[in-house]
Amino acid sequence: MFINMSVVIPFISQLPMPEQQEWLTQLNTKLAPHCVVLPSQMTAEQIKAAEVAIIANPEPSDLTLFSNLVWVQSLWAGVDRLFKEIPTPWFKVARLEDPELAQTMAEAALTWSLYLHRQIPQYMAQQQQCEWRQHKVKPAAQCNISILGLGKLGALSAQRLADNGFNVSGWSNSQKTLANITCYSGERGLTAMLEHCHILIILLPLTSDTEKLVNQTFLAKLPQGASIINFARGRIIDIEALVNGLDNNHLSHAVLDVFEHEPLPATSSLWQHQKISVLPHISAPTNLASASHIICQNILGYLNNKTLPNTVDSKRSY
Repeated sequence: MFINMSVVIPFISQLPMPEQQEWLTQLNTKLAPHCVVLPSQMTAEQIKAAEVAIIANPEPSDLTLFSNLVWVQSLWAGVDRLFKEIPTPWFKVARLEDPELAQTMAEAALTWSLYLHRQIPQYMAQQQQCEWRQHKVKPAAQCNISILGLGKLGALSAQRLADNGFNVSGWSNSQKTLANITCYSGERGLTAMLEHCHILIILLPLTSDTEKLVNQTFLAKLPQGASIINFARGRIIDIEALVNGLDNNHLSHAVLDVFEHEPLPATSSLWQHQKISVLPHISAPTNLASASHIICQNILGYLNNKTLPNTVDSKRSY
C-alpha cells in the first residue's frame, strides 16, 4: 500500500553541521514529499510518531526520545558502537550496504599494500637522513597478503589485490570459496594463514570475539618482518602488543586507519612512532551520492509497503 501522506524522519547524528546540511539536502531531494529533519526541529507528536530514523554515531540519549522506532538506517557500514552503547535496542538496525563502499575499500587495500610492498616507509625515512639507497623489489607474486575478514569489503579487496598479481589469502569464521584466493577458516586455518603472511589487512567487524583479537599471541604467529594494515576497528588490536612487536623488530610496519579513540589525541605516542603510519579513518569514506540513494530506497520501501532492508544481528553487531 502506497503512503501518500508526508512523514517526518529524524536525522540523528554528531556530524559537523555543514556535513549534516549536505546529507539533509540530498535526502530531502530524494524523499520528497517526506521530510528529513534534525530532532530539534520536531514536535513532540512527530517524535512520538517516528518509526524510522537516519543515524550517524548518535548519542544514545538522543535515541531514547524516539520510543516508537521500528528501525534505524545508519550512514555507515560499521554499527558496533551503537550496540556497545545500547546493548538491547528496541529497534532494528540497518547498516549501509553500498557497493561503492566496497570498491573504495578495495582501492585502499591496494594502495596501502603497495605502499608497504614498495617499501615507501623506508624511503621516507631515508629522505629525512638525506640517504640515497635503493632496495630490491620482489615481484608481487612473491608477496603474501592475507585478509582477516572476507565479508563484502574483504572479498572485493582480496580480488583487487589478486588481480594486481599478489598472492592473496583470506580468513573468515565460516569457510568460503573465492576465485584465485586461498580461503581459511577456524583456529587452525588462522594459524596456517598467519605463518606465511607478509602483509595482514584487518577487515573484521568489532564484536566480543574480535576485541583485542590481534594480541601478543596472535602477532607471534606472524613471520618476522610482517606488516599490518588495520581498516576495521581500533579495539581489534591490542595496541601495546603491536607497539612491542614493532619495537623488537618482529613487525616491520603498521598502517593504522582506525583507533579506539577518534580523533587520535595529539598526545598519543603513535603519531611519532617511526614504524607506524597514522591515517584519519579515510580507507572507505561513505559516498554521499550513492549512499543517499540506497538509504532513500530503503526508507521508501518501508514507508510504501512496510518492507525492512537487511538488518543487523544484534548479538554479532553485523
